[in-house]
Amino acid sequence: MSDKVTSVEVPAVPTFTEAMKVWAKIGLLSFGGPAGQIALMHKELVEERRWIGEQRFLHALNYCMLLPGPEAQQLAIYIGWLLHRTIGGLVAGILFVIPGALVMLALSSFYVLYGDMPLVAALFFGVKAAVLAIVIEAVIRIGRRALKNRVMVSIAVGAFIAIYALNVPFPLIVLLAGLTGWLGDRVAPGLFSGSAHGKDDVAGIKGAVDLMFERGELAHVKPTKWHAPRTVAIWLPLWLGPVLAIWWFTGSASVWTEIGRFFSLMAVVTFGGAYAVLAYVAQAAVQSFGWLAPGEMVDGLGLAETTPGPLILVLQFVGFIAAFRHAGSLDPLLAGSLGALLTLWVTFTPCFFWIFLGAPYIEALRGNKALSAALGAITAAVVGVIMNLALWFALHVIFHEVRNLGLGMNVPVFSSIDWRAALLSGAAMIAILKLKIGMLPTLAASALAGVLLLAVS
Repeated sequence: MSDKVTSVEVPAVPTFTEAMKVWAKIGLLSFGGPAGQIALMHKELVEERRWIGEQRFLHALNYCMLLPGPEAQQLAIYIGWLLHRTIGGLVAGILFVIPGALVMLALSSFYVLYGDMPLVAALFFGVKAAVLAIVIEAVIRIGRRALKNRVMVSIAVGAFIAIYALNVPFPLIVLLAGLTGWLGDRVAPGLFSGSAHGKDDVAGIKGAVDLMFERGELAHVKPTKWHAPRTVAIWLPLWLGPVLAIWWFTGSASVWTEIGRFFSLMAVVTFGGAYAVLAYVAQAAVQSFGWLAPGEMVDGLGLAETTPGPLILVLQFVGFIAAFRHAGSLDPLLAGSLGALLTLWVTFTPCFFWIFLGAPYIEALRGNKALSAALGAITAAVVGVIMNLALWFALHVIFHEVRNLGLGMNVPVFSSIDWRAALLSGAAMIAILKLKIGMLPTLAASALAGVLLLAVS
């Protein structure tokens, strides 16, 4: 079977092997943070392969936006679960993280062993410029599908102002957007119902998952009375069991217990993705635990931004450095690797728990018009939040200095502009938005251009 379908073909259900190859491809190419990752999955799964319809894709995305943790990885778990049950969700979620985690482990090792390597720094410099273009392209792509009328545009603008200028917490923005959609559907249902969702089909063709639903082939998505207790009984011990065992054997004051406890807490409160929690993690890692020196958190974020996978992988860097510097009798590199592994476990295991626990109930409520209106408004708000992330990224890529005007609102110090970064970002935007050059070639070309620019300047 061809791995792509045209607008005149009825999409076939992918085999497990076919799906695994696509999840691996997405894991390897998932640059650009949540905006780029969601756009990549939409292109691969909705537009090109038609494995899932637009409406069901956005319905799943809306649910993932409500959860703590990396929403893009959770969306992959959700769709993998729809297609191939629990094993499908496990494979999709693991392959989404593994490539970036391996790269992050290697980069963390280089960071502590060799410090600031000029060649590597130059490569990262070029890649950052390309990633900025990828994020902006993703904002445009998602915005076109979610902002179907002026009401949804207003919600997105309001969310952007709330998080950028007023420093309103992301969970509160989600709550207010959902309430707006739920109440708005009662007053003017035409403006909310389906406005943030596309049609289930393109040119009359539904996604493979939607056809499976119609044929009654997805019995596993129907919640049973034992679903929630069974899921909790399996996944809570998987998540917290290792943390309790480490506490038992090493004591409450060990770096291992601190890593497990702290990042387990982060897994519960990381609404809004990596950027929403970075300030708190940086403060705790530097001031409370003394794991990192000031400025090293930014270095870790730079590494995470230039690797595939969720940006929350920056926490893996923090866990690595913490264990590396408090290795005790262990070899520091081994200790750092174990610290990174523990951080990965307590950060991403909850993602599977949230999806496997709640997805059947979300699917059961899919036809609820009030819920759909609320989730549609949330999607519009999230567009505004992602716009803020894109702006944050642009400020830190193109300018050396930013100035805070209060409440978290940052503006650039224009005299600190890095003309090389601006030039590379502009060229990458032209390549992606105008010339339609693919993500990977653009990243490679930008990395090479970064090396050349830094060499001659």
